Amino acid sequence: MNRHLAAAATATAACLTLLATPGASAAGTAANPYERGPAPSQSSIEALRGPYAVSETSVSSLAASGFGGGTIYYPTSTSDGTFGAVVISPGFTAYQSSIAWLGPRLASQGFVVFTIDTLTTVDQPDSRGRQLLAALDHLTQRSAVRGRIDATRLGVMGHSMGGGGSLEAAKSRPSLKAAIPLTGWNTDKTWPELRTPTLVIGADGDTVAPVSSHSEPFYQSLPSSLDKAYLELNGATHFTPNTSNTTIAKYSISWLKRFIDDDTRYEQFLCPLPRPSLTIEEYRGTCPLGS
Repeated sequence: MNRHLAAAATATAACLTLLATPGASAAGTAANPYERGPAPSQSSIEALRGPYAVSETSVSSLAASGFGGGTIYYPTSTSDGTFGAVVISPGFTAYQSSIAWLGPRLASQGFVVFTIDTLTTVDQPDSRGRQLLAALDHLTQRSAVRGRIDATRLGVMGHSMGGGGSLEAAKSRPSLKAAIPLTGWNTDKTWPELRTPTLVIGADGDTVAPVSSHSEPFYQSLPSSLDKAYLELNGATHFTPNTSNTTIAKYSISWLKRFIDDDTRYEQFLCPLPRPSLTIEEYRGTCPLGS
C-alpha cells in the first residue's frame, strides 16, 4: 500500500513539474482549445523571446510557387498540438532580412511564422498580397512543418508595400483571422470590404507613407463593425519596423493571439485602449473586441 501511495505521489509530482514548464501544458482549455503558452503578462509580451523554443527552416525560391521563398520559424515543441500561422512580406526594394526579427519573436510566443522574399523587389502591393496568400498555401499544404499548423487560423503582416499587400490579401481572403500592415503603403486608401480584424500601425515621422495619406485613411475606411485598431508610433519613421521594436512586437503579439488563437487573455493589452506614451503617439480602436 505504501508503495502505491509513493508511486502516486511521484506521478503527481511529475505532473506538477510538467505543468510548471512553460509551453509544456498549454495546449488549450475546454473553453478555448486554441490557447497556447502560459498566461501573459506585460513583461511576457515585451520580452525578446516567449516561452517556446524556436527552430527554423528555409524555403528556396526554386521550391516556392507564386512568391520568392523565405524562412519558416516554428515552435520546436510538438506537445501542444497545432499552431496558428502568419506570413510576413517585406516592402519595396527590400528582402526578408528587413523583417527577419519578427520571425523568432512571434514564433516563440506560439505561432508558425513565414518571412518571405517577393518575386521581385519592386512588386506592388496587389502582387505582394497575392504572394502572401501563395506563401500561406505553401505553408499549410506543402511545407515541411504543415503538420504543425492549423490551416483555419492564419494571418498576414507586411511592411510598407508589404503592409499594403496585407490589406490586399485580407480583401481577397476574408477567412484570414488577422492582418497587420506596418507603416503600410498603398494607392488604394479605402478598405470597406475587409472582414479580417486589422491592426494598422503607422509612424508619426513617416515621410514615405505619411499616416495622413496612408495608415489613417486605411483605418478610418475599415467597417465600423470590424474589430480594428490604429497604433501610431511616437518618434518613429517609415523604417522603424525594420529593426527590433518592443511596441510593435507587444501589440502585434496581442492582436495575433486575440484573433488567430481567439485568446481573450490578451485582450487586457488592447482594451481599454492604450494611452499615449513615450512610444505611442496615438491609439484608436474598437472595444470591447469580438462583440
